[in-house]
Amino acid sequence: MKESRRLLSLDILRGLTVAGMILVNNGYGESFRPLQHAKWNGMTPCDLVFPFFLFIMGVSTYLSLSKYQFHVSGEVVRKIVKRTVLLFLIGLFINWFDHAIEGDLLCFGHLRIWAVLQRIALCYGIVSVLALTVNHRYIIHLVVALLVVYGAILWWGNGYAQDPSNILSKVDNWLFGADHLYTKSSVDPEGLVGTISAVAHTLIGFYCGMMLKKAKDVNAKVMSFLLTGAILVIGGYLLSFLLPLNKRIWSPSYVLMTCGLAALLQGVLMYVIDVKGKKKWCGFFHVFGVNPLFLYASSEILAIVLGTVGVSQWVYGLIHSVIPSFQWASLSYAIYFVLLNYILGYILYKRKIFIKL
Repeated sequence: MKESRRLLSLDILRGLTVAGMILVNNGYGESFRPLQHAKWNGMTPCDLVFPFFLFIMGVSTYLSLSKYQFHVSGEVVRKIVKRTVLLFLIGLFINWFDHAIEGDLLCFGHLRIWAVLQRIALCYGIVSVLALTVNHRYIIHLVVALLVVYGAILWWGNGYAQDPSNILSKVDNWLFGADHLYTKSSVDPEGLVGTISAVAHTLIGFYCGMMLKKAKDVNAKVMSFLLTGAILVIGGYLLSFLLPLNKRIWSPSYVLMTCGLAALLQGVLMYVIDVKGKKKWCGFFHVFGVNPLFLYASSEILAIVLGTVGVSQWVYGLIHSVIPSFQWASLSYAIYFVLLNYILGYILYKRKIFIKL
């Protein structure tokens, strides 16, 4: 564990991802196409940030639970349950706060149940339980089984339809009702059924954490990540001919492709940072990497507050008066918002305050 703690690259990938999540979530007005999610099939750079976070969370889950030798104990169970529930409740709070700040305090009849933090919570909780109860030799078998089952659900359940006939939409509507789901499309992108493949996604990260721990030195870690990443990317590309890349439904090909790209980037970062020692550029992203979930959650709340009181509109208007292009003005606003959250993170970083959600 001591060696893995010296791998600054793990925090940097996490920080890059969180900064990216904040950037793509807060473009104002008309954003550049690469900073928008794919409408349905296909993938843009924007579609990489959330899956990268789930991947690195899987890696971190292995490293964290390895301190307990993966033995079930009251301490470990309490930690897993507490973190899972806390993340889910914070996600619900953000959804509630979005209504409450406009005066709709009793919005429970139409409160969206699912969102990014809720999916993170479920993936963390389920993968942590599996890590304690399943022999790690069978992790890849479990990943394959989950992706095959989910692929079958999509194949026979009209899972690529952009309408209510989609099996994912049907199940989520039956279980929770339309008032509690995402309203901008017929399929909730963080709905319950899609969690099946998201868990497989996190398990791939977990497996990579196991590789990281067992590799004899940093060079071996780099090679294992690069090789694994290449295999996953090729596998995702080939599978996309049968089950196209699709973030909205978290398709199996999307899982393999994004996990592969995350592993490749982690391998490159390990080589640049941990092998070559080129660390001068890392400070900005390290701030986001050591308080990732807190800064993501606080950015969501800050965006709601600034939008409600009119600050977002005023700042964007000021930027747009200087930068006529809608896309460049939108990107400039998103960068401003990332820097705003960086200031908060930097204050915590300098005071060595690390908030574990």
